[in-house]
Amino acid sequence: MSIEQLVGLILENVGGKDNVLAATNCMTRLRVDVKDDSLINEEALKAVEGVMGIVHDKANYIEVVVGPGTVRKCADYCASIGIPANKTVTTDWETNKANLKAGQKESKIKNMLKTVGEIFVPLIPGVIAAGLCSGIATLITQVAPGYAENKVLYIIHQLLTLINQSFLTYLTAWAGYRAAEKFGGTPILGGMLGMITSLASVDNISKAIGLFNEASPLDSILRSGRGGVLAVIVGVYLLTKVEKAIRKAMPDSLDIVFTPLLTLFVMVIPYIFIVMPLTGLISTALVKIVGAVCMSENIFVRMISGFLASALFLPMVATGMHHGLVALYSVQLAELGYVTLYPALAMAGAGQVGAAIALYLKAKKCGNTRIQSVIKGAIPAGVLGVGEPLIYGVTLPMGKPFLTAGIGAGFGGALVMALKVAATTWGPSGILAILLMTAGPTGAKGTMFYILGLIVSYIMGFIITNALIKTEEVENA
Repeated sequence: MSIEQLVGLILENVGGKDNVLAATNCMTRLRVDVKDDSLINEEALKAVEGVMGIVHDKANYIEVVVGPGTVRKCADYCASIGIPANKTVTTDWETNKANLKAGQKESKIKNMLKTVGEIFVPLIPGVIAAGLCSGIATLITQVAPGYAENKVLYIIHQLLTLINQSFLTYLTAWAGYRAAEKFGGTPILGGMLGMITSLASVDNISKAIGLFNEASPLDSILRSGRGGVLAVIVGVYLLTKVEKAIRKAMPDSLDIVFTPLLTLFVMVIPYIFIVMPLTGLISTALVKIVGAVCMSENIFVRMISGFLASALFLPMVATGMHHGLVALYSVQLAELGYVTLYPALAMAGAGQVGAAIALYLKAKKCGNTRIQSVIKGAIPAGVLGVGEPLIYGVTLPMGKPFLTAGIGAGFGGALVMALKVAATTWGPSGILAILLMTAGPTGAKGTMFYILGLIVSYIMGFIITNALIKTEEVENA
């Protein structure tokens, strides 16, 4: 069916266009805010062709899984028919009260992690593009050490490096801009505060007050980049509070000039001297803890850690807790230049693919054409690293396969972590992530180790699911 028809059916089953406050997208889900939660017809939504699953764990809000590519077209079509991307405050006090109460039902930790994830969702295309360019550039340097003598290879390497640096150099600015949007501040002010984080003048200030470690700059209490995106998120949250307080007291005629100026003046000192050093300590501790586990000299520690991380990642995705990992990835990327945990977590999707193949064969045997159809539609996305169609359309609704898929993935996770595979960034998984696995101690060999991990996860996900799930269970699913 067309995008217009798909969106039309989705809107019809969430109470109609008039019941929709906002619609936006992540990589695979159309995120819809509604006025009246009781008008959502979950069963009818699940039955819509093209809908791979739904997540309805919060009142007045639902996520409809339609897959990568399709979801962006759905969001664009919603915008074209007048549905905003961001929920606005309505004059209906009952609706606002319901929205507020719905938010209060969620745990504070879960909401905080979701907020972090939502700040980074619009940055994901840049993360992926930069990471792939970095991975390919690294492959060139390792496969062709004399690339600089070849003009074509040299120019290609420089172009790839430029694309990668265009994102990483200004990551704190992008994060600051998005954080301000999320917290209700002026985006450009958040971007400016984020940019300040990475500027060399911070080093000059640190040297002037004796906080800079000349012998080991990275160990400085205060330095350029200290705290990274953690500093930015905390700083922009405070900046938004300051901006709102100043704007409230500022005459309208002076607002456009003096509110942004005073906001930055008030924030820049505590940001540089308090927020950056404190969040820097947190960032350093996180990197050391994760590094001690993922890059431990004890191979058994690495294997156990990789198994547990991969096996538990699917439940984290299903509950939304995985959003908080984005900050950790960003911190590792800024501190180390690569990400160590992501390769193991990427195995979770491969475990699901193996489990889904086992379920498909059982569904074929017992004649369950519905499950066969859903799996056929979801497996290609799973192989490419987009696991949500399989999570919400197949394994999670059936229950036990959700667990067997995670256990199968654990074996692949143990393998890639034992081999110290590291990624140039985070974002895609599955086969799309192969070119990202060129960083850290293993270098270009990481691509082969990663492929081996995928194969192990496919096989073990299939074997464990095939052994523990009975054909009768699939027949009645």
